[in-house]
Amino acid sequence: MTSAPRIDAVGADTIGEHVDALAEILHACVHDGASVGFVVPFEVGDARKFFSNSVASALARGKRILLVAQLDGEIAGTGQLNVDTMPNQVHRADVMKVLVHPRHQRKGVGRALMNELERIAAGMGRTLLTLDTVAGDKAEPLYLSLGYQIAGRIPCYARAAKRDELETTSVMFKMIG
Repeated sequence: MTSAPRIDAVGADTIGEHVDALAEILHACVHDGASVGFVVPFEVGDARKFFSNSVASALARGKRILLVAQLDGEIAGTGQLNVDTMPNQVHRADVMKVLVHPRHQRKGVGRALMNELERIAAGMGRTLLTLDTVAGDKAEPLYLSLGYQIAGRIPCYARAAKRDELETTSVMFKMIG
């Protein structure tokens, strides 16, 4: 029986302990077609560098929150909150890179990650969350079910992860706190 996901924040001092698992999740999601900034060919080493360099640096500067979700003792998903905003936008944050390993999807991991990201954002005084996702992607109904609204859609926003074509993105938001 699958238990409820356990969600933990990861700091700059402990990200190294999780890099391999996080890289595997990112690699698997990109190869499953997730549009999260990377395109195939995409190697696990590239994913490792993303977490070791880009994410670790943002964590160390206090500009990002990183969560890991464990399911039955295994890291099954991750999500990030970008709090690196301009002085006139300290009331908002961007939800980023909410990823659930394909073998753990549809088990409540994404919802648990989103709920925790919202709780943390509210605790930081952030009252507006924004995100973007491929229009019509399997993640869009999750965000809508959590109360996110579509602000608009932008055609040809980003290249598909596995195909040489441009996809439309849905820009979404939610007022919290």
